[in-house]
Amino acid sequence: MRGNADDAVAEVYRSDWGRIVATLIRQASDFELAEEVAQEAFAAAVDQWRVEGVPDSPRAWILQTARHKLIDRIRRSARHRESIESYALWGWTRTEERPQYDPEEIPDDRLRLIFTCCHPALAAESQVALTLRELCGLETEEIARAFLVPATTMAQRLVRAKRKIRDARIPYSVPAAPEMAERIDAVLTVVYLIFNEGYATTHGASHVRGDLCAEAIRLARLIRSLMAPSPPAEATGLLALMLLHDARRETRTDAAGDLVVLEEQERSRWNRAQIGEAIPLVTEAFASGAGPYAVQAAIAAEHCRAARAEDTDWRQIVRLYDLLEQITPSPVVALNRAVAEAMAFGPETGLARIAEIEAAGELAGYHLLHAARADLLRRMGARAEAAGAYARALELVGNASERRYLERRLAEVGGASSFLRSGASE
Repeated sequence: MRGNADDAVAEVYRSDWGRIVATLIRQASDFELAEEVAQEAFAAAVDQWRVEGVPDSPRAWILQTARHKLIDRIRRSARHRESIESYALWGWTRTEERPQYDPEEIPDDRLRLIFTCCHPALAAESQVALTLRELCGLETEEIARAFLVPATTMAQRLVRAKRKIRDARIPYSVPAAPEMAERIDAVLTVVYLIFNEGYATTHGASHVRGDLCAEAIRLARLIRSLMAPSPPAEATGLLALMLLHDARRETRTDAAGDLVVLEEQERSRWNRAQIGEAIPLVTEAFASGAGPYAVQAAIAAEHCRAARAEDTDWRQIVRLYDLLEQITPSPVVALNRAVAEAMAFGPETGLARIAEIEAAGELAGYHLLHAARADLLRRMGARAEAAGAYARALELVGNASERRYLERRLAEVGGASSFLRSGASE
């Protein structure tokens, strides 16, 4: 029973942390308090479910427990004493969840949470980090890795952002149209990062989290409908991009959960309905001006159009990366372009580009740079150099599925035994 209880708590945390915290924030108007009572409720679930068993509705149990803990906190706080009666009227003590929504607002706590986190009063990096913490339930260490900063720096950033929202009394709501426009870029960035965390998790055993991918796509659809009849081109481009990537989700890992790279995926299993929906959206987004999401969607569309890996129009993809670098230059875009160049013009060309990126020092701790270099060296037959690059990637990778893939590649070039002797895989 203990194992089942622990697994059930872990599953609710993974799938419903954001939904639970978003609901509590709406009711408490305090990020830190909502997160604290949610954590207490999860801890209570571990203790109680080990003894009494897992309830029929685990998420509802945790949410209700968190609400009771929230009421207790408010009752102990003198400054909130006058609000007790109004809280009781909201029906928090009911066992059935019946949220009451303002008909003028969008009935979605998670969308409110994103727009609140993306308030212009917060620094851009804090907007994204806070949403990843509150909506996705990512740990501070995971978010710090994504931002390439120390965990202590990220923890301080998150605390400052929560207190800024509290002290500035930033409203927990979807803003009116004029305010929405000034936040939309940050909101779309956050939605895409949610998708990315689901599409290629930064840490843990699984390489893919379908729940986060589905949540990001759902939010993108909701944002587009919210801004109809003329949604921003980038909102359209982002939806297309995520649909195209997600269409390949079921083929990105094998039955054992191990990573399957793009060129080895079974393309007949790609979700053609999603691809068919996304391609016209790419055209629509480009018609209004090519933004970064639209260009990335066009790159993904090139992959999805190719019936076989060898049919991919890599030269067109290089041209699209040229455009993307003009719009939003970054070392990661440059790395992706280098890989495309290697596929279009030969591995030597790609390796030269990767050497330039590495010399700049911006991606020294990025495992995919070393993995890309290793793959190109492997293709050239430079086995010893490839082994060294795979070993370096393994020192930096956090995801277990990617780790197993890199270990297999390392073994193929004959470097596994020396790598294990060095203790680098521990």
